[in-house]
Amino acid sequence: MTSKLKTPKLDQRLLKSVSRSFYLSIRLMPKVLRPAIGIAYLLARASDTIADTENALVTTRLRRLADFDRLVMGDPSQHATANIQRDIQPEHPGEQKLIASLHEVLANLHARDAWEWKETTALVAKIIRGQSSDLRLFNNPGTVTAIPTASALEEYTHLVAGCVGEWWTRLCFRILPGYSELPEDALTELGDSFGRGLQLVNILRDMPADLAAGRCYLPADELIANGVDPSQLGDIPMAAQPVFDSWEQRARELLDEGRQYIMSIANRRTRMACYLPWRLGVDTLDLFAKQPPLSEGKKVKVSRGAVRLALIRSIRVAFSNAPLA
Repeated sequence: MTSKLKTPKLDQRLLKSVSRSFYLSIRLMPKVLRPAIGIAYLLARASDTIADTENALVTTRLRRLADFDRLVMGDPSQHATANIQRDIQPEHPGEQKLIASLHEVLANLHARDAWEWKETTALVAKIIRGQSSDLRLFNNPGTVTAIPTASALEEYTHLVAGCVGEWWTRLCFRILPGYSELPEDALTELGDSFGRGLQLVNILRDMPADLAAGRCYLPADELIANGVDPSQLGDIPMAAQPVFDSWEQRARELLDEGRQYIMSIANRRTRMACYLPWRLGVDTLDLFAKQPPLSEGKKVKVSRGAVRLALIRSIRVAFSNAPLA
């Protein structure tokens, strides 16, 4: 992709329709970052919608993810877009609008400058790889299947979230002068940990629904070492509590690296934007003590009041490391 057209303006209403807390983070960012972050988010959300639309067969979703991957890489096939829009019929109104708007989203991507296009297409390719492996693994209706090992879980969280932290960091170093006094490679590593920590929070928070759907992201080898057959977890989810607790601790360790990430960056608006998901991630983990997902059988969700409080706190974080120290 060497020649670029004038970049079409990103529809902020579309962005808002498919995100809640992340849209708030985008609004906190420096304006110069918003177009790149916004288009990357929409592409990732589109692939996520394709992967998660349960009224389509797994084989169909895998084919449409492959179609989407080719479209992101610049394949101009109108058939691929039409096939996705025909076969992927999400229930969420915002996701419906996103799938209907694929042509506009892709046009925006392909009008980016060469460096950004290369970075963003590589990012989306990684995310699709993680989503595709996920669909292939959890394709055994009627029983709970667990991800095989801790290293497989770490790789999955890198592919669907850690790589986003890496991409974000490279983008900020390119666009924002004096982004951090840390070397880029060191901050990029922290960015990967930050993203993986947020993804682990989502995994732990969503465990009741995932187990009901036959998916277990706690490693099978660790469950078996604790005397738990993963196939039993649909009936006795509490049996996984010791392994759940160890991965909750892992999430806290990764989010502590996210805290170090925020403390290491200089741009005030970016500090605010990074603080919001970090704070909500920590708050979610803290809620596990009061609302244990495995025993209560429902998703833990921070309140709107907690979101407002995090926004207020982010103003102080913009100017000081004290709230993070």
